[in-house]
Amino acid sequence: MNFIKRNNGITLVSLAITIIVLVIIAGITIYYSNSSIRNANLQNFKTDMLLIEAKTKEYVENASYELGVNPEQATEEMKAKANSHLKGTMVTSEDTSLVNKLTGTIGISQEDINNGLIYKLSTQDLVDMGINNVESDEKNGYYIVKYDKTNANVTIYNSVGFRLESGTVKYCLDDIRDIDTVE
Repeated sequence: MNFIKRNNGITLVSLAITIIVLVIIAGITIYYSNSSIRNANLQNFKTDMLLIEAKTKEYVENASYELGVNPEQATEEMKAKANSHLKGTMVTSEDTSLVNKLTGTIGISQEDINNGLIYKLSTQDLVDMGINNVESDEKNGYYIVKYDKTNANVTIYNSVGFRLESGTVKYCLDDIRDIDTVE
């Protein structure tokens, strides 16, 4: 008996079905990978801000101590000594582009800027604080601290912020503290 071996190969229809299935699997993988990357970026952003908050609280507590029990009665010398404990560069009205961003977009009041409560941290300031591998510049966003020496409290901002899936941008640590995943 002669057996004839037939090599039919793969049909065009089965090839098309295979490619469609692979494209669907790739699409699902890319979607979930992008979501995982955005969640990791959110967690890194939040962790950086929490580290900055912890370190700046230490400085504002030292400044608050220098003001004494009744800050309203502090002398100019006491106020100067208290301010020497604070890290960063005080934001003034002369830095118009940053002030416009802070007051217009982020929501920091002009009064807080005028009262000397708002400080901009540079990358070097962060390194001096013991926070390495965190960039604070125009490209990555400046980390901004609102020092409240009277109550020994700080509020941390980033001038670029973090954009959520909804398109909303969050600039303040208090606004993202309870967000665990990007929506």
